[in-house]
Amino acid sequence: MYLDFFGLKEKPFTITPNPKFIYLSKNHKEVFAHLLYGVQNQAGFVVVTGEVGTGKTTVLRTLLGELLEDHYRLAFIFNPCLSALDLLRNINREFGIDPGGESNSDLLHALNAFLVEQRAAGRTVVLVIDEAQNLEPSVLEQIRLLSNLETDTDKLIQILLVGQPELKEILLRPDLRQLNQRITVRYHLKPMDYTDTCDYISHRLRVAGGTQQRVFGEGALRKIFAFSKGYPRLINIVCDRALLVGFAEGCREIDARMIQTAIGELGYPRKILSGRPFLWFGGLAALLVVVVLGFIWTH
Repeated sequence: MYLDFFGLKEKPFTITPNPKFIYLSKNHKEVFAHLLYGVQNQAGFVVVTGEVGTGKTTVLRTLLGELLEDHYRLAFIFNPCLSALDLLRNINREFGIDPGGESNSDLLHALNAFLVEQRAAGRTVVLVIDEAQNLEPSVLEQIRLLSNLETDTDKLIQILLVGQPELKEILLRPDLRQLNQRITVRYHLKPMDYTDTCDYISHRLRVAGGTQQRVFGEGALRKIFAFSKGYPRLINIVCDRALLVGFAEGCREIDARMIQTAIGELGYPRKILSGRPFLWFGGLAALLVVVVLGFIWTH
């Protein structure tokens, strides 16, 4: 609707992960380097955690796009809410392994034969499990057993577990200590800072075909950061709505007021924090004083 108005060829702020729009902030560059190091150096287990909307899946898809098919075989599990047996079936299916038997041992035997074959061909096998915080402990134990598939010198399969911060807590369970001890590369993805947030917005506008015209004013950028706290998904949501607001008002430069309008239309509180939490603390302290004085007066 607003594309022609702002001189864009496609929507710049969709929430669907799209490697075409990937912007590697300082934090994203670090997590990308950790993932690449873990895979290329056959670390065995790699764990990446981060809050919802930090861009974990987008970085993953970008990584997988960098791994050449001639040298890697990849499997991506999006829905880990499965039993241990069903997960193993899905893994084999993703690798294109003939299902063969239905028992756990038959599936493991088929997977091991595939891994040995790929190693002989000079390929690295990578298994990525997204939303891994949803895995049951028994399923995580099954995944640990996959790491037993190895040669005298190397792991035959590289396993990347990606999930929300709860995954870190799950891995600290006493019954999962063997798995936790095998994790050689860990990284927690944090949200972007203000500078990266501004660069991220400019990057997406540029990739979407935008010209050099200024679309978001300085005040708008500050308001976007205050609202999103640097989380890419929230940035995309509010920027997309703000462009619609600007189009509706016939304004080609988005200001802070339009961002506030967009936030209100999205159902969020119209007044957002402006980086001054002491005001909230001061108000709370004043309320407590009134309550205490009232109690003393009545007693």
